[in-house]
Amino acid sequence: MRLMRVFLKSMREQLRSYWLLILSISIAPMFVLLYWMITGGGSTTYRVLIINLDGQTAGSVSTTVIEKIQQLSYADGQPILKVTLIEDQTTAETKLRNREATALMIFPEGFSSTLVAAESGRSVDPVSLTLIGDLTNPYYPMVSIMAVSAVDEYVKDMIGQYSPVILNEIPLGASAARTEFEIYVPALLILAVVMLIFQVAMTITREVENGTLRRLQMTKMTAFDLLGGISLTQVLIGVSCVLLTFLTASLLGFHSQGPLWVAVLIGAVTSFSIVGVGLMIACLARTVSEAFIYSNFPLIFLMFFTGAVFPIPPMPIFTVAGRTIGMFDFLPPTHAIVALNKVLTLGAGLKDVIYELSMLLILSTIYFGIGVWLFNKIRLKHS
Repeated sequence: MRLMRVFLKSMREQLRSYWLLILSISIAPMFVLLYWMITGGGSTTYRVLIINLDGQTAGSVSTTVIEKIQQLSYADGQPILKVTLIEDQTTAETKLRNREATALMIFPEGFSSTLVAAESGRSVDPVSLTLIGDLTNPYYPMVSIMAVSAVDEYVKDMIGQYSPVILNEIPLGASAARTEFEIYVPALLILAVVMLIFQVAMTITREVENGTLRRLQMTKMTAFDLLGGISLTQVLIGVSCVLLTFLTASLLGFHSQGPLWVAVLIGAVTSFSIVGVGLMIACLARTVSEAFIYSNFPLIFLMFFTGAVFPIPPMPIFTVAGRTIGMFDFLPPTHAIVALNKVLTLGAGLKDVIYELSMLLILSTIYFGIGVWLFNKIRLKHS
């Protein structure tokens, strides 16, 4: 009987903390659903850009090889590579920097005529097949090997063991010069900022527990004043964290290819967005302990579904003004990771990350606005 009383008491307490109960029960099924959506229920298809300077005449060798690349598939028939023909190399490299594509392959002029001549036994000069990509992109090695293997296999079947095709691999930016440690630094910087979510949520909840709201209602101070002041402090802490992380990485051998101040700016704006998420958590938590527990759930999404811990394949939803919008683009660190990789690895400047910074600012404003609205709606009306 005593065991049952304890059981019933524990159940009532769990039901009173229904948000925690719902989150605890639903987080694993939610992960399963999201990973199913990421992989399409099967395996991931990677995007390859191709510039065909050899011409796109039906029946040409280059056109047939491109078709062979498109035919690469998993055991269930799902394509491995999605080929997109493009004409401008500058546009293609921009897509590589934005990680809207994984690799760029360029078929040179005379590709078909060289292989046809070699097939007939004539002596020919080698023809160069160019492959361009960000060597720090974890998907690039696999995609490049598959695409090049498809070309080699077709050429071998056509000519024999001898192949007049030589591969010319061009790393994007300074991606070939990065050490394994340097490759991980951009993600580590974002993780340092994301961890700020605990500080924000617990600090604001502590103010509620200490009775600050009651004093607030007796003054002319608004919720915006309270939250804005706390948020500015947390953003300052976030910037300090970014600077300290940069300093530590630099002392250990890290070198930024782009202007360091741009990377710090990206970190600062990302901090503001994380503050917005922390505000929303603080509006739901009744105690500091609850704030700590609740913070773990958005932390998981901000770490695992933004590319901070491991790469997430693009999941395009729609395109606006030539810019592809993905499923996880509503999570600020998604843009921060891309922007930091551009600056730190590819040597980009401020103008090259304007889109990412703009998205970070928009999302930060939205999250902060929602946090203030929830604070007024939930905290002030019930205090």
